[in-house]
Amino acid sequence: MRNEIRLAMELAAAVYNRRTELGLTQAELADRAGLTQPKISRIEGSDAVPTLPLLTKLARALDASLHSTIDADDARVSFTPHTSAA
Repeated sequence: MRNEIRLAMELAAAVYNRRTELGLTQAELADRAGLTQPKISRIEGSDAVPTLPLLTKLARALDASLHSTIDADDARVSFTPHTSAA
């Protein structure tokens, strides 16, 4: 259970950090992802367990690749921004 909480918190922080890097509000991210603002709020508050399709929508909306590492004693989530061709 502890790892689940840690993973939810890692995802929450990763979504928040990437959203703010892009200068988006929760409502703007929700619009880009086809979700509701309350859903984004629940994800950022570690109150939701997103499905894989929802994670895909988030990654696309955040213009990034989602990376997660889940080991027995460790859980990490991060978004890597896509680079635009110059």
